[in-house]
This record gives sequence, structure tokens and C-alpha cells, in this order.
Amino acid sequence: MTDDPIQTNDDAMTQEPLDELEALRAEIEQLKAASLIERADLENQRRRLGRELEAARKFANERLLGDLLPVFDSLDAGLSAVGGTDSPLRQGLEMTFQQLLKVAGDNGMRILNPVGEAFDPEFHQAISQGDAEGIAPGHVINVFQKGYLLNGRLLRPALVIVARHD
Repeated sequence: MTDDPIQTNDDAMTQEPLDELEALRAEIEQLKAASLIERADLENQRRRLGRELEAARKFANERLLGDLLPVFDSLDAGLSAVGGTDSPLRQGLEMTFQQLLKVAGDNGMRILNPVGEAFDPEFHQAISQGDAEGIAPGHVINVFQKGYLLNGRLLRPALVIVARHD
């Protein structure tokens, strides 16, 4: 070891670029990490928007189909009122109802008519209890108003009468 100022100056000059190089490497690593985080955030946002878009497509007709439920009910009541006669009126009502059901079904709507099924509070709304021969307690005896699902989501619960527990 010498007290040579030139050698000490060379060591300081060598150390300075090494410190600067390490600082630049650390900055590059930080930028890489930040880039990965941003990329992951963008990917998560893309996936979330894709899910939201798919849900919007699946349920875009929800309001329209919900507004048509009274029409379904009216046609169903009209068919019940006509009875079992094979009249042109009944045939016309049936054809209209079937066409409407097909269009609704093509758009993801499904009817809940749970007669004889076990009561399910997620899809059925009990309005009464009753006694029924041959139907197990807790099962649907009668459907007062049919329920509807849209792509698995409840549009309207079925109003039902449930067999009484002993």
C-alpha cells in the first residue's frame, strides 16, 4: 500500500463506475418488475372486461323478457280458459304461445313449472301449504304462477303451493 494519490484516484474512479453500474442494474430490475406488474394488471383487466361483456351478452334481454312475462301468463291463462276443446282459437293460442316460447328459449329463457318437485326457496315462492295424496311433504302440489330463468339467473320465482309436513 502506498500513499500514491494517482492510485487512490484510480481506485475512486473504478469504484464510481461500479456504483453507477449497480445503480443502473437496480433501476433496470425495478423497471422490469414494474413492467410485469403493469402487464399483469392489464391482463386482469382484460379478463374482467371479458367476463363483464359475456354477462352483458347473456343478460341483455333480461328487461325485455321480464316485460314479456305477463304476456306468457295471459297466453297460459287463455289456454286454460279455452279448455280441452280442439277449436281454431285454441290452436291459434297454442301456436302463438309456442312461437313466443321458442324465441324466449333461443334467448336463454327457461320455464320453471315445478309440480311434484321438492320445494326450493331459491326458485320457488310458497304462497300456501296444502294436503295432497301421493305427494311427499315439502314438495310442490300446485303452481299458481310459473317461474322463469334467464341463463340460470332467476327472472321470477314460481308461486307454488307446498305439501304440508305432518
